[in-house]
Amino acid sequence: MSSSSGPTPSRSLFRHSDFLKLWTAETISVFGSQISALAIPLIAALYLKVEPFAFAMIGTIEFLPFILFTLPAGAWVDRLRRRPILISGDLGRAIALATIPIAYAFDALTIWQLYVVGFVTGTLTVFFDVANQSYLPSIIERDQLVDGNSKLQISQSAAALIGPGIAGYLVAFFKAFAILLDSLSFLLSALFVFFIRRPEPPVTHHLGDDGKPKASIVHEVREGFAFVVRNPSLRGISAGTSTSNLFGSMAFSIYLLYVVNELHLTAEQIGLVFAIGNVGTLVGAILANRLAGWFGLGPTIIGSLFIGGFSPILVAVAPVEQAIPFLIAAGVFGGLSQMIYNINQVSYRQAICPPRMQGRMNATVRFLVWGTMPIGSIIGGILGSVIGLHNTIWVGAILGLTPAIWPFLSPIRHVRVMPAPVDDEPASAGPTEAPIASA
Repeated sequence: MSSSSGPTPSRSLFRHSDFLKLWTAETISVFGSQISALAIPLIAALYLKVEPFAFAMIGTIEFLPFILFTLPAGAWVDRLRRRPILISGDLGRAIALATIPIAYAFDALTIWQLYVVGFVTGTLTVFFDVANQSYLPSIIERDQLVDGNSKLQISQSAAALIGPGIAGYLVAFFKAFAILLDSLSFLLSALFVFFIRRPEPPVTHHLGDDGKPKASIVHEVREGFAFVVRNPSLRGISAGTSTSNLFGSMAFSIYLLYVVNELHLTAEQIGLVFAIGNVGTLVGAILANRLAGWFGLGPTIIGSLFIGGFSPILVAVAPVEQAIPFLIAAGVFGGLSQMIYNINQVSYRQAICPPRMQGRMNATVRFLVWGTMPIGSIIGGILGSVIGLHNTIWVGAILGLTPAIWPFLSPIRHVRVMPAPVDDEPASAGPTEAPIASA
């Protein structure tokens, strides 16, 4: 992408109208999503009174589409324009979520409907997230990616900071009707994305030996998968994130049930815990780029993943009488490390990946790192039923200290600065390791 086609690298993203529309859309959406993220499991715990395994299955089913659909979604995203996918994903999720308060109003809401809505919204989120991460490099310059990702993550951090506190009170007073606000947020998000006017680059099809586009989705999925697994740094990052999500899901699949049933927190108190604890995500989003500059990109990625493993330990040691300070500290610790890790590793992945492979690269990584979450949720639900909720959190917390080993053993530990963005290579070229940039 040439600088002549859009804003120059030195231009502030605050004056980039299309980025501001995308940023506004995501900000509205993530604020709304804070409501459903808290409301749906709380409805299951407080009003439907489900058992631990049935409760953990909410997260399992929500993330099941990341196993089933992520890889083909990446191939489709690389074949299609990304903006219509984003708009369709927002509209579909708005409709699905609106069915929950409608059913609740008629006293017809069941855990099975929560499962169906979770699966539908999860499926739409697969396509939306793959398209979203692939869309950003097409509307801003590639050396603005860290800045753009940081701004998007700041919105998520602010939503995580403010949203849960509001969501807790909304759920307490309006119960399932609070989810209508999330449905509305997706509609507004779709509207802002619709008004983005910068044209996307032409869709590049992969050419066969005869010079004609290949039509096989399987071939394109395999090519994207190979790009990730043959790149040692991407392989290390993916393995680290996958195992972190696996063990984290074991502990946090039953987290809300644990704090409701055994720590005896109310919906308002839970919202307060999330709101104050998520200060860490905002601080992490602000500091991510600076820390990478101070300590080097690779060490920052590895260190933040390791430090984040201590968050569930604070949950496990929280005393019943004084649980709230420990839960808040866990949120601050986890949010801080997660934001620093995600901003830097996502920007690194976007920089070293050719534009024509962005969708499949992001889809492959999502498949590897999010696909472990339903597995972890199932294990967490089973363990919660067999050994108890508190012991399950301890198991996930102890195992959660190990994922940083994977990126530490990869070449990413030697990377000090963000590699120069790469352009499209011929379709026949295989993936290569990005050059290691030294300070």
